[in-house]
Amino acid sequence: MSRYAMLLAPSANRVYADQASRMSQAELAAFAPVLSTPLDEIDVTTIGGVEYLTFTAGLSTADIAYLSNLSAAYALFELVDDLLRPLTLTPLARYDSDLITIPKYAGKTNEQFTKLVLNLTLLASASAGRMLGGGLTVLDPLCGRGTTLNQALMYGYDGIGVEIDGKDVEAYKLFLQTWLKRKRLKHTAELVPVRRQGRRAARRLEVTLAPSKDDHKAGAVQKLTVLHADTTGLDGLIRGNVADVLVADLPYGVAHGSYDDAGGISRRPLDLLERAVPQWLPLLRPGGAIGLSWNTKVAKRELAEDILLANGLTLVEHLPLEHRVDQGIDRDVLVARKTG
Repeated sequence: MSRYAMLLAPSANRVYADQASRMSQAELAAFAPVLSTPLDEIDVTTIGGVEYLTFTAGLSTADIAYLSNLSAAYALFELVDDLLRPLTLTPLARYDSDLITIPKYAGKTNEQFTKLVLNLTLLASASAGRMLGGGLTVLDPLCGRGTTLNQALMYGYDGIGVEIDGKDVEAYKLFLQTWLKRKRLKHTAELVPVRRQGRRAARRLEVTLAPSKDDHKAGAVQKLTVLHADTTGLDGLIRGNVADVLVADLPYGVAHGSYDDAGGISRRPLDLLERAVPQWLPLLRPGGAIGLSWNTKVAKRELAEDILLANGLTLVEHLPLEHRVDQGIDRDVLVARKTG
């Protein structure tokens, strides 16, 4: 067994950066199911005036490949006496990082946090052992302008999103098309109507892309689909058993929502969750996992847990992740698994 020290990347969000080391401890512990070695003595240690995430393990090359994808991982060292011996990280990064970092808009979720929630959800699912191999499908039923979907693409996965705001869908389409053209990547992207029972029910953004011309020619493409639709009314719009994991950032009481019974927009997260989960579950494959983040100042964790339990999901335990975002938002993470 050896002692390791991971240097964490700074976050563009100062408030999040102040809490990143504590959250990284919880995320690191969640990697245990895919590692060949137990992780012990997980802690935050100051070395030379700099904070490191430290732990004891016997890491193999495959283990390091998994841990390379820790959301805040910047550099990894083995502690040898009083020296730091650098180890090579090999994170999943199918495209340039500006796919993640370029989009800037009001209400955008921090990229590191988005990756953390996706990681926690993947690692809690039956697909955890396939994390490095690609071929998975990520569903974000409240996708906004695609922060989670872009991370899925970076990992080499397919993505499915649902967004009620047509302007967000169009903005995401414009961003992707512009980015793909600038990178000179072979792709297709079109927005088409979707009919249900003979009537127009939604619009669908369909994108195919590949990291190289050779991959595209060989048919090794990734597929991204975004529906402009209400996430509580998906019956007949998306086929069942299509997603390996579902990741959603619930409305904080400001943006996003669904239509209520009176035809207005409801932005109460628990109302939305109660109506949406029965629509979401048929889309998730057996053994799939759901990862949710939300504002605890407007929705208690216990009530969110009750909704998931009432729909037959099994809660997955992890170390505490509640953290401050700003004066009006304290954010937490909840993960559950579909067993059948």
